Amino acid sequence: MDISTIGIFGFCAVFILLALRVPIAFTLVSVSTACTIVAYSWRPGSDFDLERGFRPALGLVQSNAFEFLRSYELSMVPMFILAGHLAYHSQVTTRIYYAVRIWLAQVPGGLAVASLIGCGGFSAITGSSMACASSMGKICVPEMLKYNYSQQLATSSVAVGGTLGALIPPSVLFIIYGVFTEMSVSRLFLAGVLPGLLSLLGYIITVVVWVKLKPEIAPKVSEDLSMLQRVMAFASAWPAFVLMGTIIGGIYGGIFTATEAAATSVVFMLFYGLVWRTLSWSAIMTSLRETAAQTAALFLIAVGAKIFVSFVSLSGVTRDFADFITHNGFSDWTILLCIVLLYLVMGMFLDPLGTMLLTLPFLVPVVENMGLDLIWFGVIVVKLLEIGLISPPVGLNVFVIKSVVAREIQVHTIFFGVVKFLVADLFVLGLLVAFPVISLLLPTSMY
Repeated sequence: MDISTIGIFGFCAVFILLALRVPIAFTLVSVSTACTIVAYSWRPGSDFDLERGFRPALGLVQSNAFEFLRSYELSMVPMFILAGHLAYHSQVTTRIYYAVRIWLAQVPGGLAVASLIGCGGFSAITGSSMACASSMGKICVPEMLKYNYSQQLATSSVAVGGTLGALIPPSVLFIIYGVFTEMSVSRLFLAGVLPGLLSLLGYIITVVVWVKLKPEIAPKVSEDLSMLQRVMAFASAWPAFVLMGTIIGGIYGGIFTATEAAATSVVFMLFYGLVWRTLSWSAIMTSLRETAAQTAALFLIAVGAKIFVSFVSLSGVTRDFADFITHNGFSDWTILLCIVLLYLVMGMFLDPLGTMLLTLPFLVPVVENMGLDLIWFGVIVVKLLEIGLISPPVGLNVFVIKSVVAREIQVHTIFFGVVKFLVADLFVLGLLVAFPVISLLLPTSMY
């Protein structure tokens, strides 16, 4: 059997199994392993010989998994996740929210705006969007509901705020993208700064306009506090500012690498939590367990994707796909539009990491043939994955918020609120596609 045909069958099998709700990690590993065995056993011009194909196929699978897991850059993933969990359990993230909330209480929708800024601050500590949504959802949503904010605004603002973890560095998605495309993770982090801040600004404008049109959804909160009390509340969030400054300033100032910044974050959070006694040993153990579970889930998917990428490369499907796109005279804008639509549709049904790892083997060669910058393309991909986190019917951040709020709040209530923020997301996406300089300004000016 022709190896390209086996590649097409394998790709179709992946989508069929995903449609049947088989976990993506098991889908990728099983399909790619089985198809690699078939490819080695059924060579053109010879009969099928399972024994001949079994050993080289399993050797390829084993070597790919090992080479991926021993990647130095991947070591920062569990460390940034652990730093985020330690920050939550030591109440550093709570202090960010309350410090901003006190200053923005009189702004239209001030608590929702404070929640968005708090999510941005939490995102600058940990690289996980869902961890951000979960942690900030436990803090912000009950607070807004206590002050009679509408359920739609209270829940949707934190759901979309959680997506900032995908763009604002450090970002797990940027790390995985960098490993798979062999791009500099530090440059990807730099590229995500301005798009992340632009997304945050778009969300804040959405809240302000929404509240201006419907003032009843966000009653004003009266905070009878002196200027000294406000300054003290802001100063109490110093650990978060120090940590954010250490990560961003250290990486961008060339003091240490992104991996060293991750290790520094963990050490700082442990030092702060133990010295100021905001972390108990039970909280540390809980953080370690949560980090282990989250990291294992991410790495299982990533290893499966690495094996799948190896099989797809072996089959030659990516080369055929790139040649088809190149030789049929499609314009660059047409190809980009198709890529955007592909990610928007896939984001409705698959988790972000799975979506990215399934598509990169096919799209990266196409983008390279078009002469486009892979750093800029990485920002576009991550922005699209960010949109997928809140897109119905399977917006993961929406279900994360649902899991941490009162039972009487329905999923459709959160989705109705999220739709308003999707307008801002699509506008920001358009700016990033039309003006690559937004993404490339910092990486090109500092490297």
